[in-house]
Amino acid sequence: MTFLVIVITLVLIFDFINGFHDSANSIATVVSTKVLSPFSAVALAATFNFVAFLIFPLKVAHTIGKGVIDPDIVTLNLIISAVSAAIIWNLITWWLGLPSSSSHTLVGGLVGAAIVSSGFNSVIYAGVIKIAVFIVVAPLLGMFMAFVISIIVLHIVKRHSPFVVDKHFRRLQLLSASAFSLGHGGNDAQKSMGIIWVALIATGYATKDTPIHLWIVLSCHAAIALGTLFGGWRIVKTMGQKITKLKPFEGFCAETAGALTLYGATAFGIPVSTTHTITGSIIGVGATKRASAVKWGVTTKIFWAWILTIPVSALIGAAIFWFVQLITG
Repeated sequence: MTFLVIVITLVLIFDFINGFHDSANSIATVVSTKVLSPFSAVALAATFNFVAFLIFPLKVAHTIGKGVIDPDIVTLNLIISAVSAAIIWNLITWWLGLPSSSSHTLVGGLVGAAIVSSGFNSVIYAGVIKIAVFIVVAPLLGMFMAFVISIIVLHIVKRHSPFVVDKHFRRLQLLSASAFSLGHGGNDAQKSMGIIWVALIATGYATKDTPIHLWIVLSCHAAIALGTLFGGWRIVKTMGQKITKLKPFEGFCAETAGALTLYGATAFGIPVSTTHTITGSIIGVGATKRASAVKWGVTTKIFWAWILTIPVSALIGAAIFWFVQLITG
C-alpha cells in the first residue's frame, strides 16, 4: 500500500510538471499579444484546466490505461519507471526551452519499460502507432485550421481600422485562450488518470471494468491546474516570441484552431500534444502573412524535439526499469 501511495504521488508530480511545462501552450499567445499579464493569463488557464472535468468524457484516460501496453503486465515498478522517464524528459526540454510533448514522453516511457519488463509483445502497437501518427496530424490540423480561420477573419475585418480590430480581438482572445485551456485540461489531465487507474488495477484495488473514481479525476485536474499556475516561462518565450510575432486577432485564430483540434482528439480518445497543436496553429497564422514571417530555424529545433520524444523517453524508461529491478531484486 505504501509503494502504491508513492507511485500515485509520483504520477501527480508528473501531472503538475505537465501543467508547468505546458502552461506556455495556453498562455503564450495571450501574453505575447499583451492582452493579459503573465499572472492573469496563468490564473485563467489554471481555472479552465481544472473545470475541464465537467465537460469531457474519460476516453483519453482509457486509451492510456489500456491502449498503449498490455494492462496485465503492468506493475508498480513499471509505472514508476515510465513516469520517472517522462518527468526527466519534461525537465530536460523545459530547461532547454523546447516545447516538447508530455503526452508522448509518457507513452515512450511506458513502451520502454514494458519492453524490458515483458518483451516486445507487451506493447499494443496499434494504439502506439495511432498516437505517434498524431505527432504529425495534430500540428498539421492545427496549422490548416488556423490558416483557414485567419483568412476568414482577415476577410471579415478588412474594412475596419487596425485600432478597432485590435480592440475587439483583445476581448475575443480571452474566450479563445479559455477555450484552449479547457481543451488542454480535458486531454492532458486524463493521461495521469489512466496511469493511476492502471496502478490500482495492478495492485488489486480496481478491475478493468471499474470506472475511474472521482478522487482520481479531481486530483489529476488539480495537479495540472497548479502546475499551470506556476508556469514554464522559458517555453513561453519560445512559443510566444520566437516562432512568429502575433497580434490579438492572430492569437485568437491560433487558439481557436488549437482548441477545436484538441476537442476533436479528446472526443475520439486520442492523447495528443497540446504543444504540437498550438505550435502548428501559430505557424499557420504566421504563414498567412508570408512564409518568411515564420522563423523556420526555431521550428526545426522544435520538430526535432517532437521526433525524438518517444524513442528517447522509451530508452530512459527502459534504463530506469532495469535499474529499479536491479535494486529491488
